[in-house]
Amino acid sequence: MAMLSKAQKEDFWRDGYLVVEDVVDAALLHTMQTDFSGWVEESCGHSESYGETINGRPQFDLEPGHRADKPRLRRVNAPVEVSGAYYQAMALSRMTDCIADLIGPNVKFHHSKINSKLPGGETAVKWHQDFPFTPHTNDDIVTALLMIDEVTLENGPLEVVPGSHKEELHGLWHDGVFTGAVTDEVAEASLPKAKRCVGQAGSVCLMHTRLLHGSTANMSENPRTLFICVYTAEDAVPVSSSAMPTKYEGMVVRGEKTNRVRSVPFQLELPQLPSTASFFDQQAKHRAE
Repeated sequence: MAMLSKAQKEDFWRDGYLVVEDVVDAALLHTMQTDFSGWVEESCGHSESYGETINGRPQFDLEPGHRADKPRLRRVNAPVEVSGAYYQAMALSRMTDCIADLIGPNVKFHHSKINSKLPGGETAVKWHQDFPFTPHTNDDIVTALLMIDEVTLENGPLEVVPGSHKEELHGLWHDGVFTGAVTDEVAEASLPKAKRCVGQAGSVCLMHTRLLHGSTANMSENPRTLFICVYTAEDAVPVSSSAMPTKYEGMVVRGEKTNRVRSVPFQLELPQLPSTASFFDQQAKHRAE
């Protein structure tokens, strides 16, 4: 059964994003919130990023300034591998059905992460597009940002430029350095056009892989935690290694496996995989320089 109306699908393909409410059950959402709260509590016993993903990088990424009395857990890599609730939301929820409505019927899972902005944190995400981080043979790729907390105008919401998915791909390499961000000129031009994506916990923002987006730091006393899943059409094949590999990469979550490849023309420089837990450090290094 279709989850999205014709009007909603038209809005997505026109604007490059769509916010949909209540895509996970209340009980599942509560378990996801509880799991994340447990990880925050666990992080208080660590002074640096910890855990290990299948490629040997930290699973739990701590922002500089993290302390036991002021925890700043900003990233969990591959939460679907350590939480049944997050796996269920990724593979078995109405959120996954929404993805199939947009790029199905055959849909693959690529990777997942949690990005959190806890009160007092300073993490901001510089403007970029996702496709240069995860290039595939075609761009039928959707990033689903499930709101674990209520997202408000004050706690660092996603900001997007409507329609930018139909425009050029912007490079993330500048002067021979992979910055993980577009140029300052592109970022400045994006600000006047930006729309903020807010919603109640349990809502999802569905975002096209080529959409320009970023976000500011959390300026409130309330957390802003997003469970982020990237899905592709089944006939989209990666042309670069994943920065966040998981044992579930390539799993067909809707439809069936066809073993077909579909290509569209594009040109870009391949990404530089981060050596640390996340691309936050690549963007921060660029800011410092």
